[in-house]
Amino acid sequence: MNNYKHLISSSALLASLWVGSTLAAVSAQQAATLGQQLTPVGAEQAGNAAGTIPAWNGGLAKDAGTLDGSGFMSDPYAGDKPLFTITAANAEQYREHLSDGQLALLKRYPSSFRMPVYPSHRSSTFPDTWLQKTRDNATQVTLAGDGNTLQNYRMGVPFPLAQNGLEAVWNHMARYLGSTLHRNIITAAPQASGQYTASLLDQDIAMQWAVSDLGQAKNDNVLFYYKWRTVSPARLAGDVLLVHETLDQVKEPRLAWVYNAGQRRVRRAPQVSYDGPSTTSDGQHTSDNFMMYNGAPDRYEWKLLGKSELYVPYNAYRLDDPKLKYDDIIKPGHLNPDYTRYELHRVWVVEANLKPGKRHIYAKRRLYLDEDSWQALVVDHYDNRGQIWRVAEGHLQQVYQQQIPMILVETCYDLLNGRYFVSGLRNEISNAPQYGIPMSSTDFTPAALRRAGVR
Repeated sequence: MNNYKHLISSSALLASLWVGSTLAAVSAQQAATLGQQLTPVGAEQAGNAAGTIPAWNGGLAKDAGTLDGSGFMSDPYAGDKPLFTITAANAEQYREHLSDGQLALLKRYPSSFRMPVYPSHRSSTFPDTWLQKTRDNATQVTLAGDGNTLQNYRMGVPFPLAQNGLEAVWNHMARYLGSTLHRNIITAAPQASGQYTASLLDQDIAMQWAVSDLGQAKNDNVLFYYKWRTVSPARLAGDVLLVHETLDQVKEPRLAWVYNAGQRRVRRAPQVSYDGPSTTSDGQHTSDNFMMYNGAPDRYEWKLLGKSELYVPYNAYRLDDPKLKYDDIIKPGHLNPDYTRYELHRVWVVEANLKPGKRHIYAKRRLYLDEDSWQALVVDHYDNRGQIWRVAEGHLQQVYQQQIPMILVETCYDLLNGRYFVSGLRNEISNAPQYGIPMSSTDFTPAALRRAGVR
């Protein structure tokens, strides 16, 4: 895909915002465009010239739908019908709006993979506090430590007027996940035949600014805390992963521990970083594939290629339908396209190339960041030969009651072995996700890890 609108030609307005040092915050005059010509998080407020992408009108309201007792949201766009469907047979017609990885998926599964395209809705929005912090960040937050950390950052989008690839990818890594979240989900790594064993996980996520310390000093270098307990299958039940996601992972590498229920032992887990295999993925997913991309950015050179219009997974409420079973969704090679939804959205295109002398199983990654949420929704991964290897998709859903644009389900497709990793499904789970519940830093200590792992 080579249809990028390069920075100097995106528009006269946007070009004026990218002047100056790559490490400097923008001026107050530039920041004043937020909430005016640009949305509060830096997206173009207007729709596109073709009328296929609408103007942003504030996103979905908190009362856009209903919530059942298990936490499943009604689909505010249930009445939409597909505009058309992209298949291997007609993919060339839509090439300019597809990533190389999406084209490769269509070619790899010509008889089964398809992309139903629906009307575009710019549903993403955030709480007022997050938006105010974002406005402040525009003139205050800078990159530090060769771009490996943020200076003067606490919450909000760090760089709503991103000037380079590092700033753009930091916007994704520091994106809004709510304050705290407790939920149950499943992961699976299907064989090429479609056979799989689902792992049921109990997750806690807390932003550093949202936890109380209860007498224990917080680590100011932590971005968020994460705890993942395996409930099933039985052979893995009780295993726990604990992560302190540090801001500067070069100065202070990610703090990670695992508790093995069989050994009843807590140990440090330095392998939970970069291309170390992620938990329950059967090698189909790296640690820095989690949440589409995460972790220290120091092994890559990051380039902001510009903005493009791409068909991306969006408003994925059908994948969260409690009437569906996992077997309805998880199919050989890929998710069942009967329940996926793609929309045309503007995305920032960021390319990461492995630095000389650095190692990673992915020599290049190309990330497509939604302009309205800064979430990476598609990521193409290339091997050391320069060939497309894996394609990740994040199916975005606006959690409208909480004003959180969140990836509901993420997938990572391996084009070589025909397998994939899927995480986030909860169709057969009756426990509702809990947002904003009190959590303390003591809930995320190695001692808490041992308590959580008791079978």
